[in-house]
Amino acid sequence: MSVVVVVGAQWGDEGKGKIVDLLSQKYDVVARYQGGANAGHTVHINEKTYILHLIPSGILHPHVECVIGNGVVIDPVALLDEIALLEKEGVSVRGRLWISQKAHLIMPYHKLLDQVTEQQAGVNRIGTTGRGVGPAYVDKFNRRGIRIVDLLDPDLLESKLRRNLEEKNALLQKIYGHSPLNIDQIIDEYLQFDRLIDPYVRDISIYLDRAVREGKRILLEGAQGTLLDVDHGTYPYVTSSNPVSGGACIGVGMGPTRIKAVLGVLKAYTTRVGEGPFPTELTGEEGEYLRQTGKEFGATTGRPRRCGWFDALVARYAVRINGITELAITKLDVLDQLPRIQVCVGYQYQGERLDEFPTDLKILQHCRPLYRELPGWQTSTRHLTHPEELPINARKYLEFIEETIGANIKIISVGSRRDQTIFV
Repeated sequence: MSVVVVVGAQWGDEGKGKIVDLLSQKYDVVARYQGGANAGHTVHINEKTYILHLIPSGILHPHVECVIGNGVVIDPVALLDEIALLEKEGVSVRGRLWISQKAHLIMPYHKLLDQVTEQQAGVNRIGTTGRGVGPAYVDKFNRRGIRIVDLLDPDLLESKLRRNLEEKNALLQKIYGHSPLNIDQIIDEYLQFDRLIDPYVRDISIYLDRAVREGKRILLEGAQGTLLDVDHGTYPYVTSSNPVSGGACIGVGMGPTRIKAVLGVLKAYTTRVGEGPFPTELTGEEGEYLRQTGKEFGATTGRPRRCGWFDALVARYAVRINGITELAITKLDVLDQLPRIQVCVGYQYQGERLDEFPTDLKILQHCRPLYRELPGWQTSTRHLTHPEELPINARKYLEFIEETIGANIKIISVGSRRDQTIFV
């Protein structure tokens, strides 16, 4: 029996999609435990590119069964579109995808509220994708959420929706000046969704427990990254759930004693989208070089990502918070042509040096990065398949990261394709 959690160890967009796709070859079940369609995993296979938002990238391996756990908030439109897209590409989904009956649904009013509140926030905006994820989690914890299981009882569904829409329509009209939503239309849409999704719904906790007892290998994947965690990230510039490894147990209904390892995924540099502090951000030519060379544009929104040097304090924080046992480093090839590479090894704040990542946003906003400069290797790594083939300076760079953050690197990605991977 083997249960492994894969987490993003920065601000998301670390390349988890490719890593999960690679690892899935040796796993029986891949389960997503939090987030919504605001996240995107991009996987390149031969000449095809798959962008997945809700379904784990393990679905691209015919032998793997995939799970969407109770910790995920589900947009029916996005899910059905994703299923249709996969089936059009010849990827079988029926009988291989299972969805928790406890998962909460994103409703049309969640999307609308997400968009109008973000617009009204102006300079204080969070930088959400407008997909309704945050408002759906608000309703979940306010005990007003609509779950997949509610679709089985049309009378209960209508009762809950009428109560919710009375409140949401009043908010939309009186605060935001928006026209009200039609409750009958929403009920019809979601009952139709129930009919389409019913073959995929089951008790995920029981399913995974049985898989563990049968000795199957299970991979649990999160969306976003550690620094976007609602509890441990750069609050309030965070997502609305727990991408950290601790969220995996809650998000699929599995006890923590089942988990045997945690793999953290890091880029060889750092990126983030949306608002919030970013100590190593590069706003000049170097930042634009990383953005263009690394194709740093969001898989879900197309937004350009903010780019900066590798931040060892962020990575060390992620190792501690998640209990990371091993690392995957992605996009090493993006650094191939740089003569010099910087690594942030500390912060300076009001004349003092900080060696640990500060969780106080007011402090983080005024931190200046302290760098260790390392020589680049200025030769392509994109064709390499073994660690000993890496240029000496590339090896020194990776060794410095290992020593600085206290975890060993097991996977090195040097391109977007499956074969552009070095296993250590």
